[in-house]
Amino acid sequence: MEDVLGGADGRPFHVVTPVLESVALSRAAGTKVYMKMENVQPTGSFKIRGIGYFCHQVNAGVPFTPLLRLFTGGNAGLAATFAARKLGIPITVVVPKSTGEVTVKRLEEQGAEVEVFGQAWDEANLRAVELTKQAGYVIIHPFDHPLVWKGHNSIVKELRDSLDAKPGAIVLSVGGGGLLAGVVSGLQEVGWLDVPIIAVETRGADSFNAAINAGRLVTLPAIT
Repeated sequence: MEDVLGGADGRPFHVVTPVLESVALSRAAGTKVYMKMENVQPTGSFKIRGIGYFCHQVNAGVPFTPLLRLFTGGNAGLAATFAARKLGIPITVVVPKSTGEVTVKRLEEQGAEVEVFGQAWDEANLRAVELTKQAGYVIIHPFDHPLVWKGHNSIVKELRDSLDAKPGAIVLSVGGGGLLAGVVSGLQEVGWLDVPIIAVETRGADSFNAAINAGRLVTLPAIT
């Protein structure tokens, strides 16, 4: 598949974000700590990198293909809706009933058709899978796809271009693991194979930590 970066003009959907030193964090850590300011992305988070890249790749050469999105939070859905609007294609977003009204309203304002289904992500996921049996629909997973990871790895390429030297470590958060996979991919591409990653999870939703400790994929009994 041809490597297409972004919208009709060929530019990516995301912007190059600044890298700023945090004086407070640097003082606390005893070394310079820089922050990659992904909050200035058009959709407010790094998600537009991977999901935007995915949307354009799957839509390349197949104009006006309906896109279907499922997600657990607002950032991924907003990124998918933004990309679909830029591509001029329809998008359906399936969300569980636990999704806040503000998020649903923002998605609708951006042009998405929003379907609320099920109490939790798994039920919304099943509904989305059912909808994809209709011709032309494509699921955009919020984190579990190589194209999403490839889009996210642009973060590391920007770090290479903006820092005077490679970082001593990269600290990032882990939800589904898409950002982590993207950063690993980026480190491999720029040759920073000796840069460690410190992955941080929310206590009570620490599925990655549990999987690492178990040495296999695990399912948490609950998200607390």
